[in-house]
Amino acid sequence: MTRLSVNINKVATLRNARGGSIPDVQRFAADCERYGAQGITVHPRPDERHIKYSDLLPLKNIVQTELNIEGYPSEHFINIVLDIKPHQVTLVPDAPDAITSNAGWNTVEHQHFLHDIIIRFKNAGIRTSIFIDPITERIVHAQQTGTDCVELYTEAYAVNYSINREKAIENYVQAAATAHAHGLFINAGHDLNLENLKFFNERIPHLDEVSIGHALICDALYYGIENTIQMYLQQLK
Repeated sequence: MTRLSVNINKVATLRNARGGSIPDVQRFAADCERYGAQGITVHPRPDERHIKYSDLLPLKNIVQTELNIEGYPSEHFINIVLDIKPHQVTLVPDAPDAITSNAGWNTVEHQHFLHDIIIRFKNAGIRTSIFIDPITERIVHAQQTGTDCVELYTEAYAVNYSINREKAIENYVQAAATAHAHGLFINAGHDLNLENLKFFNERIPHLDEVSIGHALICDALYYGIENTIQMYLQQLK
């Protein structure tokens, strides 16, 4: 079964809007695991508008499944991750002012840059993943960076799912097959939701993990977080 990692950034956004500690992101993370989530994802950004760097160590201390920290590999980010030592780090090419991730790495152009960073994480015993578009050439070059995983950037799939889901998923099927052939684990994320997740999971071979935040937290406003996590897990069976 494909693992579900819940991105709790939006919970931190709600907390920060008022100040204080409500909702409690640590308790929320622990509850997500208790309700069946197999991982917790956070994406601290330089302006700390949602997850704060000070949240990371407390989360590492309470997450029992997998803590996945996403972010652009600035020296500041790298040093924090090396200090926290999460189970997984996902490298994304976000600009400092990006509202959300909007592209994967060009691993042809940035192969050596990523390779040098990934060595540092792997030497510390941290599993590495690269956020990437479903482009075969970039998947091949991702393997040459030394990464353990690729996370397929699924916005294009989500946008086109309602138009023609077979066509929307074509590049992802090929990308996943290429990644598996090159010994890479396969994660996916961005705009996956209760409408499009089941089809994606059924059609992508060797899919190990999906990271879902915005849609899942929005659904939880209506269904409650316990029910929502169960609904998403049902799509992954």
